Amino acid sequence: MSNITTAAKITVLGSGNFGTCLAHHLAQKGTPVVMWGRSQAMAESINQKHRNPRYLSHIDLSPLLSATTELSDDLLRNAEYLVLAIPTQSLRQVLQTLKGRLRPDTIIVCAVKGIENDTLCFPYNIIQQVLGENFATRTAILSGPSFAIEVAEQRPTAVSVGCMDRDVCTKVQELFHTAYFRVYTLDDPIGLEVAGALKNVIAVAAGAAAGLGMQQNARAALLTRGLAEITRLGAMLGAQPLTFMGLGGVGDLFLTCTSEKSRNFTVGYRLGKGEKLDDVLNTLGSVAEGVWTARAAYAMSQKLGADTPIISAVHGVLFQGKTISETLYGLLNRDMKAEVQLPTSKPHG
Repeated sequence: MSNITTAAKITVLGSGNFGTCLAHHLAQKGTPVVMWGRSQAMAESINQKHRNPRYLSHIDLSPLLSATTELSDDLLRNAEYLVLAIPTQSLRQVLQTLKGRLRPDTIIVCAVKGIENDTLCFPYNIIQQVLGENFATRTAILSGPSFAIEVAEQRPTAVSVGCMDRDVCTKVQELFHTAYFRVYTLDDPIGLEVAGALKNVIAVAAGAAAGLGMQQNARAALLTRGLAEITRLGAMLGAQPLTFMGLGGVGDLFLTCTSEKSRNFTVGYRLGKGEKLDDVLNTLGSVAEGVWTARAAYAMSQKLGADTPIISAVHGVLFQGKTISETLYGLLNRDMKAEVQLPTSKPHG
Protein backbone atom coordinates (compact mmCIF):
# COMPACT_ATOMS: atom_id res chain seq x y z
CA MET A 1 0.00 0.00 0.00
CA SER A 2 1.38 3.44 -0.93
CA ASN A 3 2.33 6.20 1.52
CA ILE A 4 -0.53 8.29 0.19
CA THR A 5 -2.98 5.53 1.05
CA THR A 6 -1.77 4.97 4.61
CA ALA A 7 -1.58 8.71 5.33
CA ALA A 8 -4.98 9.57 3.89
CA LYS A 9 -7.40 11.21 6.30
CA ILE A 10 -10.29 10.73 3.87
CA THR A 11 -11.45 7.31 2.70
CA VAL A 12 -14.11 6.94 0.03
CA LEU A 13 -15.92 3.61 -0.19
CA GLY A 14 -17.10 3.06 -3.74
CA SER A 15 -15.27 3.45 -7.04
CA GLY A 16 -18.24 4.04 -9.33
CA ASN A 17 -19.18 7.33 -10.96
CA PHE A 18 -20.09 9.23 -7.82
CA GLY A 19 -17.44 7.70 -5.57
CA THR A 20 -14.78 8.56 -8.15
CA CYS A 21 -16.00 12.13 -8.64
CA LEU A 22 -16.18 12.83 -4.89
CA ALA A 23 -12.75 11.30 -4.23
CA HIS A 24 -11.25 13.30 -7.09
CA HIS A 25 -12.99 16.47 -5.91
CA LEU A 26 -11.63 16.14 -2.37
CA ALA A 27 -8.12 15.27 -3.58
CA GLN A 28 -8.10 18.34 -5.81
CA LYS A 29 -8.55 20.44 -2.67
CA GLY A 30 -5.08 19.29 -1.61
CA THR A 31 -5.84 16.47 0.84
CA PRO A 32 -4.69 12.87 0.22
CA VAL A 33 -7.68 10.60 -0.42
CA VAL A 34 -7.89 6.82 -0.77
CA MET A 35 -10.76 5.22 -2.66
CA TRP A 36 -11.77 1.63 -1.98
CA GLY A 37 -13.32 -0.64 -4.59
CA ARG A 38 -13.50 -4.32 -5.38
CA SER A 39 -11.61 -4.29 -8.70
CA GLN A 40 -7.84 -4.81 -8.53
CA ALA A 41 -7.44 -3.72 -12.14
CA MET A 42 -9.27 -0.49 -11.37
CA ALA A 43 -7.10 0.19 -8.32
CA GLU A 44 -3.90 -0.42 -10.28
CA SER A 45 -5.03 1.85 -13.10
CA ILE A 46 -5.84 4.68 -10.69
CA ASN A 47 -2.54 4.30 -8.83
CA GLN A 48 -0.36 3.98 -11.92
CA LYS A 49 -2.16 5.99 -14.60
CA HIS A 50 -4.46 8.24 -12.54
CA ARG A 51 -7.43 7.01 -14.53
CA ASN A 52 -10.50 4.96 -13.56
CA PRO A 53 -10.81 2.68 -16.60
CA ARG A 54 -14.55 2.14 -16.20
CA TYR A 55 -16.07 5.26 -14.66
CA LEU A 56 -15.28 8.84 -15.71
CA SER A 57 -12.52 7.23 -17.73
CA HIS A 58 -11.58 10.41 -19.61
CA ILE A 59 -10.82 12.35 -16.42
CA ASP A 60 -7.19 12.70 -15.28
CA LEU A 61 -7.54 12.01 -11.59
CA SER A 62 -5.66 13.91 -8.92
CA PRO A 63 -2.23 12.49 -7.98
CA LEU A 64 -3.35 12.82 -4.35
CA LEU A 65 -5.99 10.15 -5.01
CA SER A 66 -4.94 6.53 -4.59
CA ALA A 67 -7.02 3.35 -4.68
CA THR A 68 -7.08 0.04 -2.85
CA THR A 69 -9.10 -3.16 -2.65
CA GLU A 70 -8.23 -3.70 1.03
CA LEU A 71 -9.86 -2.05 4.01
CA SER A 72 -6.85 -2.40 6.29
CA ASP A 73 -6.75 -1.43 9.96
CA ASP A 74 -4.17 1.28 9.19
CA LEU A 75 -6.41 2.78 6.54
CA LEU A 76 -9.42 2.90 8.85
CA ARG A 77 -7.43 4.24 11.81
CA ASN A 78 -6.28 7.20 9.75
CA ALA A 79 -9.71 7.99 8.31
CA GLU A 80 -11.06 11.16 9.88
CA TYR A 81 -13.78 11.15 7.21
CA LEU A 82 -15.42 8.10 5.69
CA VAL A 83 -17.41 8.85 2.53
CA LEU A 84 -19.96 6.21 1.49
CA ALA A 85 -20.79 5.98 -2.23
CA ILE A 86 -21.81 2.38 -2.79
CA PRO A 87 -25.12 0.81 -3.89
CA THR A 88 -27.75 0.73 -1.16
CA GLN A 89 -28.25 -3.03 -1.35
CA SER A 90 -24.51 -3.57 -0.63
CA LEU A 91 -24.21 -1.03 2.18
CA ARG A 92 -25.01 -3.27 5.15
CA GLN A 93 -22.56 -5.97 4.05
CA VAL A 94 -19.73 -3.47 3.61
CA LEU A 95 -20.43 -1.74 6.93
CA GLN A 96 -20.32 -5.10 8.72
CA THR A 97 -16.64 -5.37 7.75
CA LEU A 98 -15.95 -2.01 9.44
CA LYS A 99 -17.68 -2.75 12.73
CA GLY A 100 -15.34 -2.15 15.69
CA ARG A 101 -12.50 -0.97 13.44
CA LEU A 102 -13.25 2.73 12.97
CA ARG A 103 -11.79 5.43 15.18
CA PRO A 104 -14.57 6.79 17.41
CA ASP A 105 -14.28 10.35 16.09
CA THR A 106 -14.68 9.38 12.41
CA ILE A 107 -17.25 11.49 10.57
CA ILE A 108 -19.32 9.57 8.04
CA VAL A 109 -20.53 11.30 4.89
CA CYS A 110 -23.28 9.29 3.23
CA ALA A 111 -23.88 9.84 -0.47
CA VAL A 112 -25.86 6.61 -0.84
CA LYS A 113 -29.38 7.06 -2.24
CA GLY A 114 -31.93 4.30 -1.89
CA ILE A 115 -33.92 1.99 0.40
CA GLU A 116 -32.80 -1.48 1.46
CA ASN A 117 -35.27 -3.94 0.00
CA ASP A 118 -35.34 -6.53 2.79
CA THR A 119 -35.71 -4.09 5.69
CA LEU A 120 -37.11 -0.88 4.11
CA CYS A 121 -34.25 0.96 5.82
CA PHE A 122 -32.68 4.12 4.49
CA PRO A 123 -28.85 4.31 4.59
CA TYR A 124 -28.84 6.31 7.85
CA ASN A 125 -30.84 3.55 9.57
CA ILE A 126 -28.41 0.92 8.26
CA ILE A 127 -25.46 2.89 9.63
CA GLN A 128 -27.24 3.21 12.95
CA GLN A 129 -28.02 -0.50 13.15
CA VAL A 130 -24.58 -1.76 12.13
CA LEU A 131 -22.15 0.81 13.53
CA GLY A 132 -24.16 2.11 16.47
CA GLU A 133 -25.58 5.39 17.69
CA ASN A 134 -22.20 7.13 18.07
CA PHE A 135 -21.51 6.93 14.36
CA ALA A 136 -25.13 7.61 13.43
CA THR A 137 -24.97 10.98 15.19
CA ARG A 138 -21.72 11.69 13.32
CA THR A 139 -23.26 10.89 9.94
CA ALA A 140 -24.05 13.62 7.43
CA ILE A 141 -26.20 13.04 4.35
CA LEU A 142 -24.83 14.60 1.15
CA SER A 143 -27.39 15.03 -1.62
CA GLY A 144 -28.51 17.35 -4.38
CA PRO A 145 -28.52 17.84 -8.16
CA SER A 146 -25.02 16.61 -8.97
CA PHE A 147 -24.19 14.49 -11.99
CA ALA A 148 -20.79 12.93 -11.36
CA ILE A 149 -19.33 13.95 -14.72
CA GLU A 150 -20.11 17.62 -14.13
CA VAL A 151 -18.56 17.58 -10.65
CA ALA A 152 -15.44 15.88 -12.01
CA GLU A 153 -15.20 18.53 -14.75
CA GLN A 154 -15.59 21.30 -12.16
CA ARG A 155 -18.89 22.50 -13.60
CA PRO A 156 -20.83 24.71 -11.14
CA THR A 157 -22.85 22.51 -8.76
CA ALA A 158 -24.76 23.08 -5.52
CA VAL A 159 -25.73 20.39 -3.00
CA SER A 160 -27.05 20.05 0.53
CA VAL A 161 -25.56 18.33 3.54
CA GLY A 162 -27.88 17.34 6.37
CA CYS A 163 -27.01 16.28 9.91
CA MET A 164 -28.62 16.69 13.32
CA ASP A 165 -25.21 17.64 14.80
CA ARG A 166 -24.49 21.21 13.67
CA ASP A 167 -20.73 20.93 14.25
CA VAL A 168 -20.49 17.79 12.12
CA CYS A 169 -22.59 19.45 9.44
CA THR A 170 -20.29 22.48 9.34
CA LYS A 171 -17.17 20.33 9.16
CA VAL A 172 -18.55 18.39 6.19
CA GLN A 173 -19.58 21.64 4.51
CA GLU A 174 -16.03 22.96 4.89
CA LEU A 175 -14.57 19.67 3.66
CA PHE A 176 -16.45 19.68 0.36
CA HIS A 177 -17.16 23.35 -0.37
CA THR A 178 -15.47 25.12 -3.28
CA ALA A 179 -16.43 27.92 -5.65
CA TYR A 180 -17.72 25.38 -8.17
CA PHE A 181 -19.15 22.90 -5.62
CA ARG A 182 -21.27 24.92 -3.24
CA VAL A 183 -22.50 23.10 -0.13
CA TYR A 184 -25.50 24.28 1.90
CA THR A 185 -26.38 22.92 5.35
CA LEU A 186 -29.70 21.91 6.89
CA ASP A 187 -30.86 19.91 9.90
CA ASP A 188 -33.10 17.41 8.10
CA PRO A 189 -31.10 14.33 7.08
CA ILE A 190 -34.33 12.31 6.90
CA GLY A 191 -35.77 14.60 4.25
CA LEU A 192 -32.58 14.45 2.18
CA GLU A 193 -32.59 10.65 2.30
CA VAL A 194 -36.25 10.33 1.34
CA ALA A 195 -35.90 12.79 -1.53
CA GLY A 196 -32.63 11.26 -2.74
CA ALA A 197 -34.12 7.79 -2.88
CA LEU A 198 -37.60 8.47 -4.26
CA LYS A 199 -36.57 10.94 -6.97
CA ASN A 200 -34.94 8.00 -8.76
CA VAL A 201 -38.29 6.22 -8.93
CA ILE A 202 -40.02 9.29 -10.32
CA ALA A 203 -37.17 9.61 -12.86
CA VAL A 204 -38.01 6.16 -14.23
CA ALA A 205 -41.59 7.35 -14.78
CA ALA A 206 -40.35 10.59 -16.36
CA GLY A 207 -38.13 8.67 -18.74
CA ALA A 208 -40.99 6.37 -19.70
CA ALA A 209 -43.19 9.39 -20.42
CA ALA A 210 -40.51 10.80 -22.70
CA GLY A 211 -40.07 7.43 -24.39
CA LEU A 212 -43.79 7.29 -25.05
CA GLY A 213 -43.60 10.68 -26.75
CA MET A 214 -45.41 12.69 -24.11
CA GLN A 215 -44.97 16.43 -24.47
CA GLN A 216 -43.80 19.05 -21.97
CA ASN A 217 -47.17 19.65 -20.30
CA ALA A 218 -47.51 16.02 -19.28
CA ARG A 219 -43.87 15.72 -18.22
CA ALA A 220 -44.09 18.84 -16.05
CA ALA A 221 -47.25 17.49 -14.43
CA LEU A 222 -45.56 14.15 -13.76
CA LEU A 223 -42.57 15.79 -12.11
CA THR A 224 -44.73 18.04 -9.95
CA ARG A 225 -47.07 15.28 -8.85
CA GLY A 226 -44.03 13.11 -8.18
CA LEU A 227 -42.74 15.80 -5.86
CA ALA A 228 -46.10 15.75 -4.08
CA GLU A 229 -45.74 12.00 -3.47
CA ILE A 230 -42.19 12.39 -2.18
CA THR A 231 -43.24 15.20 0.16
CA ARG A 232 -46.27 13.27 1.39
CA LEU A 233 -44.31 10.12 2.15
CA GLY A 234 -41.42 12.10 3.60
CA ALA A 235 -43.67 13.97 6.02
CA MET A 236 -45.05 10.65 7.24
CA LEU A 237 -41.46 9.56 7.96
CA GLY A 238 -40.70 12.68 9.97
CA ALA A 239 -39.09 14.89 7.33
CA GLN A 240 -39.57 18.65 7.14
CA PRO A 241 -41.74 19.51 4.10
CA LEU A 242 -39.62 22.57 3.28
CA THR A 243 -36.63 20.29 2.64
CA PHE A 244 -38.35 19.05 -0.52
CA MET A 245 -38.37 22.61 -1.89
CA GLY A 246 -34.57 22.75 -1.72
CA LEU A 247 -31.57 21.38 -3.60
CA GLY A 248 -31.95 17.85 -2.27
CA GLY A 249 -35.66 17.85 -3.11
CA VAL A 250 -36.98 19.65 -6.17
CA GLY A 251 -33.44 20.42 -7.37
CA ASP A 252 -32.34 16.80 -7.54
CA LEU A 253 -35.75 15.70 -8.82
CA PHE A 254 -35.67 18.19 -11.69
CA LEU A 255 -32.16 17.16 -12.71
CA THR A 256 -32.82 13.43 -12.60
CA CYS A 257 -36.17 13.63 -14.36
CA THR A 258 -35.14 15.84 -17.26
CA SER A 259 -31.72 14.67 -18.44
CA GLU A 260 -30.51 11.78 -20.55
CA LYS A 261 -27.41 11.72 -18.32
CA SER A 262 -29.63 10.19 -15.64
CA ARG A 263 -29.40 6.39 -15.50
CA ASN A 264 -32.89 6.16 -14.04
CA PHE A 265 -34.38 8.42 -16.71
CA THR A 266 -32.61 6.31 -19.32
CA VAL A 267 -34.13 3.11 -17.95
CA GLY A 268 -37.62 4.58 -18.15
CA TYR A 269 -37.01 6.05 -21.60
CA ARG A 270 -35.89 2.72 -23.03
CA LEU A 271 -38.85 0.95 -21.42
CA GLY A 272 -41.13 3.56 -22.97
CA LYS A 273 -39.58 2.73 -26.34
CA GLY A 274 -40.55 -0.91 -25.89
CA GLU A 275 -37.38 -2.54 -24.58
CA LYS A 276 -37.47 -5.26 -21.92
CA LEU A 277 -36.23 -4.43 -18.40
CA ASP A 278 -33.60 -7.18 -18.34
CA ASP A 279 -32.16 -6.02 -21.64
CA VAL A 280 -32.00 -2.44 -20.43
CA LEU A 281 -30.27 -3.33 -17.15
CA ASN A 282 -27.80 -5.70 -18.81
CA THR A 283 -26.60 -3.00 -21.19
CA LEU A 284 -26.83 0.06 -18.93
CA GLY A 285 -23.25 -0.19 -17.68
CA SER A 286 -23.96 1.00 -14.13
CA VAL A 287 -26.49 0.67 -11.32
CA ALA A 288 -29.87 2.38 -11.68
CA GLU A 289 -30.96 2.70 -8.04
CA GLY A 290 -34.50 3.68 -9.00
CA VAL A 291 -35.34 0.17 -10.20
CA TRP A 292 -34.62 -1.45 -6.85
CA THR A 293 -35.85 1.53 -4.84
CA ALA A 294 -39.22 1.23 -6.59
CA ARG A 295 -39.80 -2.15 -4.94
CA ALA A 296 -38.95 -0.86 -1.46
CA ALA A 297 -40.75 2.47 -1.92
CA TYR A 298 -43.92 0.66 -2.97
CA ALA A 299 -43.73 -1.65 0.06
CA MET A 300 -43.11 1.33 2.34
CA SER A 301 -46.04 3.33 0.94
CA GLN A 302 -48.31 0.29 1.38
CA LYS A 303 -47.12 -0.14 4.96
CA LEU A 304 -47.73 3.51 5.83
CA GLY A 305 -50.94 3.86 3.85
CA ALA A 306 -49.48 6.67 1.75
CA ASP A 307 -51.10 7.74 -1.51
CA THR A 308 -48.29 7.30 -4.07
CA PRO A 309 -49.86 6.48 -7.45
CA ILE A 310 -46.75 7.22 -9.54
CA ILE A 311 -44.52 5.07 -7.35
CA SER A 312 -47.15 2.31 -7.51
CA ALA A 313 -47.31 2.65 -11.29
CA VAL A 314 -43.54 2.31 -11.67
CA HIS A 315 -43.58 -0.73 -9.41
CA GLY A 316 -46.37 -2.27 -11.44
CA VAL A 317 -44.46 -1.90 -14.71
CA LEU A 318 -41.13 -3.09 -13.31
CA PHE A 319 -42.27 -5.98 -11.14
CA GLN A 320 -45.90 -6.87 -11.79
CA GLY A 321 -45.88 -7.28 -15.55
CA LYS A 322 -48.14 -4.31 -16.24
CA THR A 323 -47.78 -2.55 -19.58
CA ILE A 324 -46.82 1.10 -19.71
CA SER A 325 -49.90 1.98 -21.76
CA GLU A 326 -52.39 0.42 -19.33
CA THR A 327 -50.53 1.96 -16.39
CA LEU A 328 -50.70 5.39 -17.99
CA TYR A 329 -54.42 4.94 -18.61
CA GLY A 330 -54.91 4.11 -14.94
CA LEU A 331 -53.03 7.22 -13.80
CA LEU A 332 -54.95 9.54 -16.10
CA ASN A 333 -58.32 8.14 -15.02
CA ARG A 334 -57.87 8.41 -11.27
CA ASP A 335 -60.54 10.22 -9.28
CA MET A 336 -60.29 13.99 -8.99
CA LYS A 337 -58.18 15.18 -6.06
CA ALA A 338 -57.22 18.31 -4.14
CA GLU A 339 -53.69 19.34 -5.10
CA VAL A 340 -52.20 19.69 -1.61
CA GLN A 341 -52.68 16.68 0.68
CA LEU A 342 -50.00 16.66 3.37
CA PRO A 343 -50.56 14.07 6.12
CA THR A 344 -51.08 15.08 9.72
CA SER A 345 -49.91 11.77 11.17
CA LYS A 346 -46.86 11.56 13.43
CA PRO A 347 -43.59 10.07 12.19
CA HIS A 348 -43.36 6.31 12.11
CA GLY A 349 -40.46 4.65 13.85
